[in-house]
Amino acid sequence: LHGLGGVGKTTLAWHYAHDHLGSYRLVWWIRSDTPELIDAGLAALAARLRGDAAPLPTAQAVTWAIGWLQAHPGWLLVFDNVEKPEDVRGIAGQLRDAGRQLITSRCKEGWTGAPIALPVLDAEASLDLLARLTDGGDEDEAARALAEDLGHLPLALEQAGAFIAQTSLTVDEYRGMLRAHPEHATDAAPPGSDPARTMARIWRITLDVLHERDPRAVDILRIAAWYAPTGIPRDLFAPLAENPVDRAGLLALLANYNMITLDRTSLGVHRLVQMVARTPSEADPHRPQSLITAARDRAAAWMRHALPPDPVANVEGWPTWRILLPHAEALLTAWSPAEDTVDTSWVLNAVATYLEGQGEVRKAAEYFHRALEADTRVLGADHPDTLMSRNNLAGAYESAGDVGRAIALFEQVLVDSVRVLGADHRDTLTSRNNLAYAYESAGDVGRAIALYEQTLADRVGVLGVDHPSTLRSRNNLAYAYESAGDVGRAIALYEQTLADRVRVLGVDHPSTLTSRNNLAGAYESAGDVGRAIALYEQTLADRVRVLGVDHPDTLRSRNNLAGAYESAGDVGRALALYEQTLADSVRVLGQDHPTTKIVRENLTSARAKASPPTD
Repeated sequence: LHGLGGVGKTTLAWHYAHDHLGSYRLVWWIRSDTPELIDAGLAALAARLRGDAAPLPTAQAVTWAIGWLQAHPGWLLVFDNVEKPEDVRGIAGQLRDAGRQLITSRCKEGWTGAPIALPVLDAEASLDLLARLTDGGDEDEAARALAEDLGHLPLALEQAGAFIAQTSLTVDEYRGMLRAHPEHATDAAPPGSDPARTMARIWRITLDVLHERDPRAVDILRIAAWYAPTGIPRDLFAPLAENPVDRAGLLALLANYNMITLDRTSLGVHRLVQMVARTPSEADPHRPQSLITAARDRAAAWMRHALPPDPVANVEGWPTWRILLPHAEALLTAWSPAEDTVDTSWVLNAVATYLEGQGEVRKAAEYFHRALEADTRVLGADHPDTLMSRNNLAGAYESAGDVGRAIALFEQVLVDSVRVLGADHRDTLTSRNNLAYAYESAGDVGRAIALYEQTLADRVGVLGVDHPSTLRSRNNLAYAYESAGDVGRAIALYEQTLADRVRVLGVDHPSTLTSRNNLAGAYESAGDVGRAIALYEQTLADRVRVLGVDHPDTLRSRNNLAGAYESAGDVGRALALYEQTLADSVRVLGQDHPTTKIVRENLTSARAKASPPTD
């Protein structure tokens, strides 16, 4: 029987031995943590069988016991908690055909017998165990959550249930204590129980063996503790072992001792193993504060290195983002904001930018705010990274529809950027562009146009006519012209910008698709609805192909196309598309997202047109 420490191997072996006492002429249990304990167990067997005979030296007693077992078949020996297969290989070979041997171990490879993997409990079994220990009650949902917190590990559930029963805590109160003091689950035993039977002490033996084999294996465990428990990409650990064969060997070593699960591309670590590996203990040589902090810092640095650049426009990087996002968020959740560093601030800003681009504006704003606090504390209020964090937070406010708050912060950032970086610095120009966009969102189109025109001229001079930021300024200025009613001027600038974006960025770049969407809107504003519909339909098809059916820009394209159908008098077609888009927008973005609100208002208006009030 092999499995993670605490999964119940010893308990299962004990029940098997107890239930089959009548099936064997002899059942004997041997503690097998070390070769010395194995010899002691066999010597004790010899003493029991010899009765009143004079005791033998250990080596002779072991030989006598093996000889007796060979001559008297039909017995069961249980070797409990064998650390290394070689510790019992010789004995097992000598006794192979005489009786049955049941071995429990955390090591899954290197055995001559049939290995049986023992998994954690399923959700219902976990709930049943907690209910028996805590007298049940009406806390099923809290108990399910606690079982998930503890990764359905039997020993952890048993200790949690015993503590709850002894202290009369509710399950929710225990979960709160666990979050505040994780060492309670890892290093403390309930009153009256064996103090050696804690998760940390049980796994300490395995960590000792791993460290002896290769200290980098324990490093991997400490670093993986900061990521999500499943689906951790193997390549994340390349900085620790750049040679793929070497890296595969380290991961195989951990998997062999059931400290991780491993497949071709990723690995998983049990939640409680992660909790132990993140929780400092000066009594454990594998978990002093210095090693925990170093592992945490490496986890952040490696995540920063692995996250693809430009999370909004770099569509090719989105599959990697989807893989890494759970691990980046797990890192940020486990990391105390008061201890954020430059690396965590970078990860916070990158994750927030990706989430904002995918429509998760509220969570993005939370991460941007935390990044700003970290940069202000670590770098100072006037550091360029701090100024950019403030700009990012203002942008999230604007995306969430809180335009007044966005404008106030953008204006403050712009003043400070001019003072610290200079009027022509590219970050200052970004702040001016974003402030103009916020003015336009607030309905102050004249002020927006003036600032857009100034920013465009300066970007051409500083960055060049074909720089992506310059092209963005031209697109934004065209939109402002359209908002001001100067549709002819808007169309001319949109068409020029679209042609340049196709040439510079490519036909499928998200910014190019934005230009096509905006140009279609200008055609519609000019009354050329047929041309608008054709371009909207083409853009929608390409956004579905490039960005995905649920991307916020795709949802906006569907809303715009429905509006064009409505403008063309095809209200039935418009209603069907509005309804579908609203349902998907609620599902993807939420009830209160600005895009959802716009689609809902458009649907209400279209319904009113389809069913005008009667006298």
